[in-house]
Amino acid sequence: MEKPELEPQILANRQGVSFWLVRGNTTVECIVTIAALEARFWLEPRAGDAGILGIFRDGYSRIRVIAERKLLAHPCARLELTPDDFERP
Repeated sequence: MEKPELEPQILANRQGVSFWLVRGNTTVECIVTIAALEARFWLEPRAGDAGILGIFRDGYSRIRVIAERKLLAHPCARLELTPDDFERP
């Protein structure tokens, strides 16, 4: 499994996990919402920090691929991933 390029952090409002993708000289902040982790990665509702970060790390390869695809389609400085981003066409 690939590791995040910088350590992920749970947002202060507990609505998501922030992580960063580094592309050349650019660092993009990415957020995967707790709703996405619950809906698409089987995170238990009201999970503690260790559970949230564990699920994030387990799903990181898929999360990263989706973030990279979304970033290619819509370049930005801050990217948010929601449950809809993980739906398969």
